[in-house]
Amino acid sequence: MPATATGTAPAPVTDGPLRSLWAEITGMCQLSCVHCYAGSGPDGTHGTMTPDAWETVLTDAAALGTRMVCFIGGEPSLSPLLPRLVRHALSLGMEAEVFSNLVHVTPELWNLYTTPGVRLATSWYTNERLEHKQITGRDTHRQTLANIEEALHRNIPLRVGVIDGILPGQHTEDGKELLRARGVTSIGSDHLREFGRGTNPDPTQACGNCGHHRAAILPDGTVTPCPLTRWMQAGNITSTPLADIVGTVTQMAATLPAQRAICPPDGGLCEPDKQCAPDNLCKPTGQAQAAARGCNPDDCNPDLGCGPLCTPNACKPWFK
Repeated sequence: MPATATGTAPAPVTDGPLRSLWAEITGMCQLSCVHCYAGSGPDGTHGTMTPDAWETVLTDAAALGTRMVCFIGGEPSLSPLLPRLVRHALSLGMEAEVFSNLVHVTPELWNLYTTPGVRLATSWYTNERLEHKQITGRDTHRQTLANIEEALHRNIPLRVGVIDGILPGQHTEDGKELLRARGVTSIGSDHLREFGRGTNPDPTQACGNCGHHRAAILPDGTVTPCPLTRWMQAGNITSTPLADIVGTVTQMAATLPAQRAICPPDGGLCEPDKQCAPDNLCKPTGQAQAAARGCNPDDCNPDLGCGPLCTPNACKPWFK
């Protein structure tokens, strides 16, 4: 483990160098998606990071100003560390998102996902079951859709990223309509980016937001500007404190194509203090969250998000 701060972390600061973090806690997944940027699948492993090392990363990230950590994989719910790490992130004042394929959700996981401060994200491709199977490698269309509906029933904040261009004639728009019919209101869009399985790294495929006040930690402790730009290795937290690596991440980000206005592939935070809105554009966090809830963006100032009642009195810090 790196020699980093121990004990109670200071509250996250709003102008720190690291606003959001991807924590790739496993390379294991039930699916074998043809476009997987991480090349994960049933033969993947949980990596070499220890539970204490992951907690240290989260503690150090909070001290650097991180507001949100997104737990990814592989399939993060397959990692036995997920509940522990989500709760640790919440204890540090961060919001926790779990980016899951929602193939299988246990009662224990539903309890975790309904914890205040936790939200869900998932990927979607089509309204066609067999087309979905061709993309993911398993016939899980109905399972994922059923769990999307269950998440909505439980009032768990949920966003869905729809990726097109994977198959010729892919029924992407019909897939979006199916989601809307089931009650999904936060739907992002992106095209296939040629990273991962069977492709060579191509910096021009990056969204341009990589490394701008954000970073990703891979299962072996490698720090990179983004899960997709995993060939750009800024260091490893098992030997170097995160605070000493963030500067290198920023330098690497400067070598990538200019930042774009569209949302990044995972639909998460855009540039600092901005977030994906329903029209798939990066907007001030208050406006984006208000729009996602069907609220008037003027209800809240840019630093606040519209609360459940969609009224000015319900405005609150978006990351709480």
